Amino acid sequence: MLAPDAAENVLRGYFRKHRVAEISDLFRLLGTRSRMSVFRRLKAVGYRSSFNYAGRYYTLADVPQFDQWGLWFHRNAGFSCAGTLKATVVALVEGSAAGMTPKELLALLKLPVANALYNTLHALRQEARIQRQELGGYHLDVSADRQRANKQLMARRQAMDQEPSAPVLVSQETLIAVLVEALQGAELLVSASMVASRLAARGVAVTTAQVEQIFTRYGLEPGKKTVD
Repeated sequence: MLAPDAAENVLRGYFRKHRVAEISDLFRLLGTRSRMSVFRRLKAVGYRSSFNYAGRYYTLADVPQFDQWGLWFHRNAGFSCAGTLKATVVALVEGSAAGMTPKELLALLKLPVANALYNTLHALRQEARIQRQELGGYHLDVSADRQRANKQLMARRQAMDQEPSAPVLVSQETLIAVLVEALQGAELLVSASMVASRLAARGVAVTTAQVEQIFTRYGLEPGKKTVD
């Protein structure tokens, strides 16, 4: 086992070059098979363990260059200012102005196994460190503090209201059927719900919202003359 001063020099030299190490690398570098001895030397220098892969990757405390979310990645290893995966998820949810969806968290954390995140979220909700709300048909994780959570929900609603409408996702045949049904036979354009209802009776699957988007795309307004 290397003496403290020698161990510090070896560790700093290794991490300057390789950035990240596994425990097997550290055993070899320090000349020991004792985990306790390795962590004693790491602690003297200052280190971080990865929040992913069950903390199996290590780096020195001054190596990571954290992004705005307090995260730093080197290849597959992820490190966080907050430390563990649990602490990182809490920090991300609390620090977000509009809460976080699981999909957003997964994208930020780059976890190789999605279940690791879902299990962590479940545990944190059980511990009342975050809470889950339903909004607009999807789950949103927000602060455990009610006041903070209400502000996050308000911000998310505002963001959703400002999002552009999704494009009309219908086939060309359905699009033509909607236009023909809307424009034929009547002097005034019928409502979107009426068009959707008539087409449904003929076996054409289209929603009122999709008909409304088609009307908007082609400048059609219910109640207005279809011809001048």
